[in-house]
Amino acid sequence: MGIIKTAHLIYDYITRDDDTGQETASRAIDDVELDIQAGDFIAILGHNGSGKSTLAKHMNALLLPTDGTVWVKNMDTRDDRAVWDIRQTAGMVFQNPDNQIIGSIVEEDVGFGPENIGVPTGEIWERVNESLKAVGMTEYRTHSPNKLSGGQKQRVAIAGVMAMRPECIVLDEPTAMLDPNGRREVLKTVRQLNKDAGVTVILITHYMDEVIHADKVFVMDDGKIVMQGTPREIFSQVETLKTLRLDVPQVTELAYELKKNGLDLPDGILTIDEFVNAMVKLRREDAGRQEGEATHVN
Repeated sequence: MGIIKTAHLIYDYITRDDDTGQETASRAIDDVELDIQAGDFIAILGHNGSGKSTLAKHMNALLLPTDGTVWVKNMDTRDDRAVWDIRQTAGMVFQNPDNQIIGSIVEEDVGFGPENIGVPTGEIWERVNESLKAVGMTEYRTHSPNKLSGGQKQRVAIAGVMAMRPECIVLDEPTAMLDPNGRREVLKTVRQLNKDAGVTVILITHYMDEVIHADKVFVMDDGKIVMQGTPREIFSQVETLKTLRLDVPQVTELAYELKKNGLDLPDGILTIDEFVNAMVKLRREDAGRQEGEATHVN
């Protein structure tokens, strides 16, 4: 079993009519099966309302299943005795860092979580130092979070989670409120934590370019997992993604349109470098054919 696993997960939001008292169930998660391995970088895509954020909240027991089961490191999230350990295993980073930052100084905020769970003072500062270094925010340790940019605040929020020493970090649209520079800062930080520290990363997003380095991508629609595979496998299916109201990275879209117009380009180009290499290869092949034809004529 992986670090996070779901079996036939179902979740219904219940609303009650104030006048009649009648309850109505709205299904947000519909029979979802996941098995996420330790150390993986997983991306979960979907348009607004697809269920991806609701799924994220099940991964550290903020929400509990209506039906089915969620395990975090073999612990059932519906087991009240395991909730504390589950939340130390799977840390959560939300869209708005202001909702997570409570300290008046960066280093105090990062140390709050470890202090709250009774970590000895000396070890708290070791964790603060390590976490700030991991997210590239050491030089801002004595600054007020209110003076930081959006991207810097989100990196502090990630450091605060890292100081709890989780094995997994679930990021629920962490760049949704950031400008392009802030998005790049946060994504670079997340990738380094996954690669250098071996932290399992589950990134919930609707930005296609954020997932091209993931190990596996899940696509959600109407509460269901409707696609899964590597980024290249997913982004090779441009038309299917469009029917799900999702885009693809700009360079993938460009290559797809050129291929439709006759250029022999591979499916699922993900980066500018891949696109340039594919175009150079085509040009060389074309030049070779022309040289061969000229030789044949002579």
